[in-house]
Amino acid sequence: MRPPSLRFASRLGTRLGHGLPGFRALGPGSVSSLLKTALDITYGLLIFLTLLTCLVFAVVAIIPMDQVGLTVTSDTGGTRIPLPRAHALFGIGAFVGYFGGFALILRHLRRIFRTLTLGDPFHPDNVSRLKQVGYILAIVTGGVWLGQLLVSRLVRGVMDPPSLFNLVTPAFSVLVVFVLAEVFREGARLRRESELTI
Repeated sequence: MRPPSLRFASRLGTRLGHGLPGFRALGPGSVSSLLKTALDITYGLLIFLTLLTCLVFAVVAIIPMDQVGLTVTSDTGGTRIPLPRAHALFGIGAFVGYFGGFALILRHLRRIFRTLTLGDPFHPDNVSRLKQVGYILAIVTGGVWLGQLLVSRLVRGVMDPPSLFNLVTPAFSVLVVFVLAEVFREGARLRRESELTI
């Protein structure tokens, strides 16, 4: 006999998958387990890219950079600007932060999908995992926006600076993640109540 928490999650999974013949939302062999596999692969790729950019960062910090320049092209032509070591390290470091941030997001999502695959979506830890995803997404989004602003100032006239309107969709995504965290919190509370009444 399954514990009450798994019975509650199983009933919920059946409702979520209702109307989709042959598809189950939760448990082994479900859509959740398929998505977890995709997340595992993507997570591995992001870890590889993060380590690769860290290696490039270390190489650029050591090698001489006297003749290195950056050419930025646009419809009206191109601009070549010198690329000091500090600027190069800043740019590569931004990529390290970008890849590393999304690797952290996927790390938390993989743990959430692991609970879905086990048939326990309202695991109490999923609330904090979703909140951490929201915080990391907000930091990465803000960092990308600031990076674009700095680059547009560096190549003034070639690249337009980002507007605050560019932050609307990412900000909405962050809010959705925090709302989902509260939904999971409420689901965890209902699960506890269900366990107490059985």
